[in-house]
Amino acid sequence: MTHDTTSAPSRISVETDRPHTASPTPSTARLVGIDLARGLAVFGMYAAHVGPEPSVGGPLGFLQELARGRPSALFAVLAGFTLVIITGRPNPRTGQAGRQAVGRIIIRAVVLMALGFALTALGTDVEVILAFYGLTFLAVLPLYRLRARTLAIIAVADALVMPQMLYVVRQSIEGGNWSDTVIRWDPLARLSDTDGFIELLFTGDYPVLTWMPFMIAGMALARLDLTRSGVRVRLALTGGALAVIGYGGSWLALHLVPQALTTVAAATDGGSASAAWWSDTVGDVTDGTPAAWLLVAAPHSQTTFSILGNTGVALVVVAACVAVMDRMPRLARLMVPVCAVGMVSLTAYVLHILAIRAVGMQEKTLPALAALFTFIAIAMLLATAWTRRFRRGPLEHVLHATTQPARRIK
Repeated sequence: MTHDTTSAPSRISVETDRPHTASPTPSTARLVGIDLARGLAVFGMYAAHVGPEPSVGGPLGFLQELARGRPSALFAVLAGFTLVIITGRPNPRTGQAGRQAVGRIIIRAVVLMALGFALTALGTDVEVILAFYGLTFLAVLPLYRLRARTLAIIAVADALVMPQMLYVVRQSIEGGNWSDTVIRWDPLARLSDTDGFIELLFTGDYPVLTWMPFMIAGMALARLDLTRSGVRVRLALTGGALAVIGYGGSWLALHLVPQALTTVAAATDGGSASAAWWSDTVGDVTDGTPAAWLLVAAPHSQTTFSILGNTGVALVVVAACVAVMDRMPRLARLMVPVCAVGMVSLTAYVLHILAIRAVGMQEKTLPALAALFTFIAIAMLLATAWTRRFRRGPLEHVLHATTQPARRIK
């Protein structure tokens, strides 16, 4: 969710990482379009947590439904982008510099996990994602030296395999008690008062097994030269194709596989199974998870179709954001406050959870639409004022400072 590049949002690019050797791809310039994408992802999180329910219908309900699951997937893709920035873009750092970069990622991951568990302990209705992100950083870190094509292949392979593996593991957890034994012996579970690694890897809302593909896709994305319009066009087309395959494939599967819709409807809590190919109005599984669930693409369903569709949306958003900031100067100027939020995305995310805890937004103490606009307006105002004077957001600065001991690695 955060990054170590430091330009003001009103500037299109600044140098962040001088390459060791000349390379045609990708550019070393900081892409403010990535900040714009992060800012939009933050607002998507706000919409999901304090905005109106999708059941309001109409255009507003449709936009609210888009904010379910897809912003968090976009964050995960951008987290992979961040990992590559830290470990070397365009060329992976090697030797001592490489070991120090790896050390920074490890420290960052541990801090994010601790912060995530601390926010979870506040008891809000928000399913905090930071601890899952932290462990996912560690899981994909060994891949940081790979090329874009290799990373893309691994991301696709993971999207095809990991959801099925997660389904098998979850079925074994539901049918046995081995997970209880693991939790009892898990020091992380005792420290955090959660299910520890079992939750992070398998049973949580953002299980590492099925969120690795998003981050690996972001790593591949960072290896591309997004300053080139042709690359952006191909990226947008690829994202569109993935979205069609993900959501369209789910629709076809649910309608072509005998009894699939009926089985999904029977397993959920009265939701709309006909919308399971893209919407969370399908509801939650309440009585075991049938194999037919692997055919849905609803947000947080942890299926292959869902991962492909959400990754496709994320790639289209990134391509569009970079194009706007590069080719549309008038619109880019209007987007500066959103970019500012993206520059301080970790701070913006954490503060909105603290605000929910303080004012009880989870009980909708304000009209939902007014609450959403209030959160967005305050975030843009504070982020713009802050980034005019400081290089990093408050929590971004703390996170950066905690990684400095990695400089001592020889």
